[in-house]
Amino acid sequence: MPPVIVGQKGPFAGQRIPLGTAPVTFGRKSDSDIVIVSPIASRLHAEIVPEDGGFVLYDRNSSNGTEVNGEEVTRRVLRPNDVIRIGEETFAFELTDAMETLLDLSVKDASALPRAADPDTLRVTVTGGGPVGLAFALLLESAMGPRAAITVYDGRWTRDGAKVVWKTEAQGNVRRQQVVTVQSRQYLNLPEEVQERLFSPEEFSEMWPAGPDSINGFPPRNIRIAEIEDRLLEIANEKQDRIRLVPARFDITQKQRTLTDQHVLAICEGGRSRTREHFSDKFGTADANIYSLNGEHVQDVVLGLKVKSRLPDPMSVLLTVAQNRFLLNSLRGEGFLNMRLTDTEAKEVVGIDPVRQVFEECIASRPCVMARDEYGDFHCSTHSTLFLPALIKGSALWKQVREGLKFFDVPEADLSAVTAFRLDMVQRPRFTSRVFPPTADAPGTYGFLLGDAANAIHFWPGRGLNSGLASAISLARSLKSAWRGNRFRDADFLRHEAAMSVLQYRHKSRAWNAMVTTDDQGVTYAIKDQIARSLQAEAADGAEETREADIDALLQQLQEVGARLAPRMSGLPDEATLRTHLDTLQSGTLRTLRESGPWDTLIVGGEEVDIDIFYQPDPPAPKSPPRDPRNADLPPHATAR
Repeated sequence: MPPVIVGQKGPFAGQRIPLGTAPVTFGRKSDSDIVIVSPIASRLHAEIVPEDGGFVLYDRNSSNGTEVNGEEVTRRVLRPNDVIRIGEETFAFELTDAMETLLDLSVKDASALPRAADPDTLRVTVTGGGPVGLAFALLLESAMGPRAAITVYDGRWTRDGAKVVWKTEAQGNVRRQQVVTVQSRQYLNLPEEVQERLFSPEEFSEMWPAGPDSINGFPPRNIRIAEIEDRLLEIANEKQDRIRLVPARFDITQKQRTLTDQHVLAICEGGRSRTREHFSDKFGTADANIYSLNGEHVQDVVLGLKVKSRLPDPMSVLLTVAQNRFLLNSLRGEGFLNMRLTDTEAKEVVGIDPVRQVFEECIASRPCVMARDEYGDFHCSTHSTLFLPALIKGSALWKQVREGLKFFDVPEADLSAVTAFRLDMVQRPRFTSRVFPPTADAPGTYGFLLGDAANAIHFWPGRGLNSGLASAISLARSLKSAWRGNRFRDADFLRHEAAMSVLQYRHKSRAWNAMVTTDDQGVTYAIKDQIARSLQAEAADGAEETREADIDALLQQLQEVGARLAPRMSGLPDEATLRTHLDTLQSGTLRTLRESGPWDTLIVGGEEVDIDIFYQPDPPAPKSPPRDPRNADLPPHATAR
């Protein structure tokens, strides 16, 4: 009978992890199938692999070993009731009742499931169940109904009875709590059911004014990304007759045979997609040159500070747009204050394990979220590290963090977590490709890059999720239009590929212009480098002498921005309020804010990408011209002479 791993001691206690045709990994890495929170566990500690009709446990050269029934092993063919021990956590290998296994469809490989009885059913696999992957699945289900059979994979899910839910932090899944801004051009194109569930009154705010991406007067809406993920997964659970949710990471090497039976592979795994890299020869090599200066690829590291600001939204918006060092995106004051770092500051973004006395880059490279614990430290529960800059008295980075908090009127006690983002951009040559050719037994599989797998957009303009939703809307429309029960052709996706190319050009061009600036001599340089120069100048000669001039310059920037916002936003602060607020900041901070410059809304503004223009209804067929009465008695192809 098919087996399961049952958690006995630790965060997985009582949970049953089914074993199928894919390996199951144990380790401290957040993308492990079973995340071990013990600090003595290795990143990839152990793995259970199906072999010769059984299951074999391998220790993957871990630092502290893997035990089975009290004995350390490097390889072990598992037998019923074996007890696996990693650190302080234990698991049992058990056989399950056949009926229980049959009911748990999440563990069955797609190849074991019966093919759709109706040959006209479109078979779709989605890798990645974040907002873009789930939105695409729901859009396609809404558009095509039973004509589409959709399977979505995500290793950050687990099964809870009949439902699939997000893993908890104890299971190694750190949920994203960032507030994102969704433009009405995107959310009005989602199914009505999705709109109603996403935007319940308490779950969103309208912090930013209406702009070029606002349709029919509907402004952008701010909502936590975790809330979007929760609602979309909740709706998908209710449609499991059409959307099959598989709580497992998609492994192309294990699923290749299954995939050849699918018509569509939608790759929605994010900017580091392994499935996309597997098919790199199909989609082409990404080019970083277009986003480089002096031969060096421009990258930004952004520190995300989870805060509660006491400022009203109009003042927060004004302060954000008037400089390039900080951006506050919040939901009724609660959200993330994002801080653009210099290269020197980025090197300080590390955690320290106080037990092993080693440094970890988990916060910058995973990224992890370090929440404030009962001692006031910022602690990563996955890697047992503390945020080093907050521990060091006099840390240069932490001084700048405190100034950012002051700028947005956030008491230090209301800073509850720290994370980081490492961001860059590349140019992708194509977004659509036939990844498997048609054969006598297979329809030919088309692959599509969606979301961050297609376009990892710099967060500064807030375009990543909007671009991803637009790509999902475009593909769902193309598939609905093109599917006739026959094999697809490249020509079926001309409109989608064109839409993706325009999205890439528009969103990345505006993102690039939010990463760089040009001086009066026409020289282009990274904004982070300008911030670094201002900090160096502060250290060299101080900024007290220019304090009043810096305040006056900042006030002028604020007034110019306010004049542009006033027609679309009420409640903006007056000059006296702004001057009093700026006077609370250190002189060096004032200089940095001034020299970072305001957002160049002229360059990044303008016309937005409207997916609808690629999907206008087909024009009616032309009517036949009236027939010459002299030809009334002749057949249609003949004419009188």
